[in-house]
Amino acid sequence: MFLVPPRRSAGLLFVDLDHFKEVNDGYGHAAGDALLVEVGRRLEQAVRPGDLVARLGGDEFVVLLSDLPSREECLEVAQRLLGEFEKPIEIDGQAMTIGASIGAAVASDDGMTADELLRAADLAMYETKVGGRNGFSVFDASMREQMQERRDLATGLRNAIGRNELELHYQPLVDLPTGQTGGYEALVRWNHPAKGVLNPDVFIPIAEESTLINELGEWVIRNALAEAATWPDHLTIAVNVSPAQMRDKGFLRLVANALAASGVQPQRLELEVTESLFIRDEEEVLKLLQSFRRMGVRISLDDFGTGYSSLKYLQAFPFDKIKIDRSFVSGLLDREDCQAIVQSVIALAKDLEISTTAEGVETDDQLEALRQRGCAQVQGFLFSKAVPSRNLPFNRSEGSAERDLESSLELSDDSLSPVLKASSQRGTR
Repeated sequence: MFLVPPRRSAGLLFVDLDHFKEVNDGYGHAAGDALLVEVGRRLEQAVRPGDLVARLGGDEFVVLLSDLPSREECLEVAQRLLGEFEKPIEIDGQAMTIGASIGAAVASDDGMTADELLRAADLAMYETKVGGRNGFSVFDASMREQMQERRDLATGLRNAIGRNELELHYQPLVDLPTGQTGGYEALVRWNHPAKGVLNPDVFIPIAEESTLINELGEWVIRNALAEAATWPDHLTIAVNVSPAQMRDKGFLRLVANALAASGVQPQRLELEVTESLFIRDEEEVLKLLQSFRRMGVRISLDDFGTGYSSLKYLQAFPFDKIKIDRSFVSGLLDREDCQAIVQSVIALAKDLEISTTAEGVETDDQLEALRQRGCAQVQGFLFSKAVPSRNLPFNRSEGSAERDLESSLELSDDSLSPVLKASSQRGTR
């Protein structure tokens, strides 16, 4: 192990390709290898003379910057690298655009080991991925604490299912114009032994970074259907499904077995998917969706309009429902662009004979605006937060106190770091 010499600044850039696995799986390993060669060539062209570019393995590269005159120059090099990734890469006649998450670290004046510098850049890179990828972050000491918190959550999540720490809460889907509840969306909560009730936006991204998402997703589907089996038969049950679950070769069989075990009719189950599902293997995805359709399961396109090719997917597959993203609903009263988008989506859905659900309805004025535009269904805090099955109207005993419902909604996230707490608050439905 060596020390970075004092009084000479050195920097390290940790470069991780975004969605490289999708390229590898979708176009083959030969195309993936060719892509890596081209990325290495571009990195070498973008750095300064004397800087060292090395591939760590997989889709990870590092750039060692020696004799840095300032911290700013390290950031300038990182920005140049990002610029290289904005340019399409042509492999076997296919133009591919692939982003990168970059972490930057600069050695301190009092000396820093190579391992410490690499670790710092790695932590900064991970912060970039958490923040949405395709950018760069600079290491600071708080990242160590945040990373450790995420690791602790990942370790705890592995044991949460066996320890019965997970619980499903349900938010009503209210039909318009009748005002009657037509079904519920299942949203998983984690009753963490130390941190209290955690919302899915805190731990679902952690699960998606590993194979935990498949195990967690199976638990959600089986338990949601088991609980829905005790409800009135006219109520539907909606379950969010991640792209990783849909790409699991056993997912179709899992859903079929869960339906059979619960006795719930397939027409009552609604799988909510997002546009990111179609990023790769579009033909295989469409085949799977058609298989669910033949089974009788309903398919909903969630967060409509926030992706890249929404209209293309509506043409490719006859979805049963479009969910209008909350970001459009929140601006419905005071933003003309949101008003136009919501009106257009509802009109388009009607022409295609697709139902619509507006998410995040919080005020009577929003509800009335959606009603006037012909939205078929709504959900949001105006009607109810997500609550445990025992607090649903048909499961509560007559005269149960309102405080019982309120107590089930409390989120004990005071012990979370500011980053995770903000994520939790953004994701609460």
